[in-house]
Amino acid sequence: MRYAGLSEAGADTLRRAAQVHPIAMLQTEYSLWTREPETDVLPVCRELGTSLVAYSPLGRGFLTGAFQSPDNFPPDDWRRHNPRFQDENFYRNLELVEKVKQIAAQKQCTPAQLALAWLLAKGEDIIPIPGTKRQARLHENVGALEIVLTAAELQQIEAIVPIGAAAGTRYPGELMHSLNR
Repeated sequence: MRYAGLSEAGADTLRRAAQVHPIAMLQTEYSLWTREPETDVLPVCRELGTSLVAYSPLGRGFLTGAFQSPDNFPPDDWRRHNPRFQDENFYRNLELVEKVKQIAAQKQCTPAQLALAWLLAKGEDIIPIPGTKRQARLHENVGALEIVLTAAELQQIEAIVPIGAAAGTRYPGELMHSLNR
């Protein structure tokens, strides 16, 4: 085996796996509203030379600023069952997105570009993989490569969306028990 990777593994699992074979990458959710990997998994990735593949870097579309109400989702959209998109959580998270939109306007970019640029600025060992269905969104996402964030701007962004700021869990409770093990 040349390369091995893991998905949604915790720091301890990553360390144990690396004792058996070098781990080339760890895939986990990482974005402005899922910053928890910074506290445990990302430091271990860096210690071991493991890249972090960040899925849902746009917060399942929420960080694009496209949604204003839970009613924006079709009846069969799985996000309707995600705690971050439900009831009071939706509106608390919308307040975070409004702040992201303000910074994006100052940078003359879209909120999605700002969110991706922030991730890209976190290190060359982080590889965001936004789920893109439309060509226009692909071009928008690629535009994030042109956004340069200063240290002061990174601090400003991280201050408005600190670790744990998102309201609600990433998945319903029963699924949360299977993550980062």
